[in-house]
Amino acid sequence: MYLDHNVTEFILLGLTQDPVKKKIVFITCLLLYLGTLLGNSLIIATIKTSRALGSPMYFFLFHLSLSDTCFSLTIAPRMIVDNLFKSSTITFNECIIQVFTFHFFGCLEIFILILMAADRYVAICKPLHYMTIMNRRVCTVLVTVAWVGSCVHSLTQIFLTLSLPFCGPNVIDHYFCDLQPLLKLACADTYLVNLLLVSNSGAICTVSFVMLMFSYVIILHSLRNHSAEGRKKALSTCISHIIVVILFFGPCIFIYTRPATTFPMDKLIAVFYTLGTPLLNPLIYTLRNAEVKNAMKKLWSKKLVSDDKR
Repeated sequence: MYLDHNVTEFILLGLTQDPVKKKIVFITCLLLYLGTLLGNSLIIATIKTSRALGSPMYFFLFHLSLSDTCFSLTIAPRMIVDNLFKSSTITFNECIIQVFTFHFFGCLEIFILILMAADRYVAICKPLHYMTIMNRRVCTVLVTVAWVGSCVHSLTQIFLTLSLPFCGPNVIDHYFCDLQPLLKLACADTYLVNLLLVSNSGAICTVSFVMLMFSYVIILHSLRNHSAEGRKKALSTCISHIIVVILFFGPCIFIYTRPATTFPMDKLIAVFYTLGTPLLNPLIYTLRNAEVKNAMKKLWSKKLVSDDKR
């Protein structure tokens, strides 16, 4: 569909146009999204109410769950609802807002994962100075910097996108507004802007992934000097973090570090990190962490006792 005037809305093709498949996608995505909300809300509530989870690691985990919740919130609800209709449209302004929030919370998750790796490095490699280095004030400043840095990243993406004219066509072959499918619709040469956008997102993904994996190699190497019990506990925590890092960064690097091309599999890969990772994070952290599981049991026991008193 070509427009003679500036584009005011976009048509999202979604994951599929088949009515039967749309119903399957609707049910599957709804269950994944509800699981994401339940899992992350439980972690947020547990950390907020439990005195036992007052260490910096759980402070960062709280913000990771918060960013996961907001990250899925930017994509999932609209995607789920769109599968109930034959066609779906999104206004230009809503599209730009979605791009901003998607990249903002995605980038925030990357920065929080880096902070969690730094926290584990100090805890394992410099245990005697841990509480001095990673005090509450330092952690608060680091998280604030992560939020501000994510905002700067997303604003850069948006300003570059808005510098291009959109006059038609207006059909986006995706289930949400993202930069690469959006820039394909611009009525101008997008090579330079695309290069800057890919360099921005691609550099953040790749450099962060290399930094994280390098830090965990150092941490795992230093575990040789720890006791068997300490080594087991630290190893369990680190493995949880490494799994999260690989699951999140693998698809992101595939999407954002290549030239301005799109593949049919891009949409399915995007499902993995927009819906899959926010769901898996709470599962990975709770199933492999005894402290979180115990705190959740206490929280649930308190709730049952308070309900019985009523």
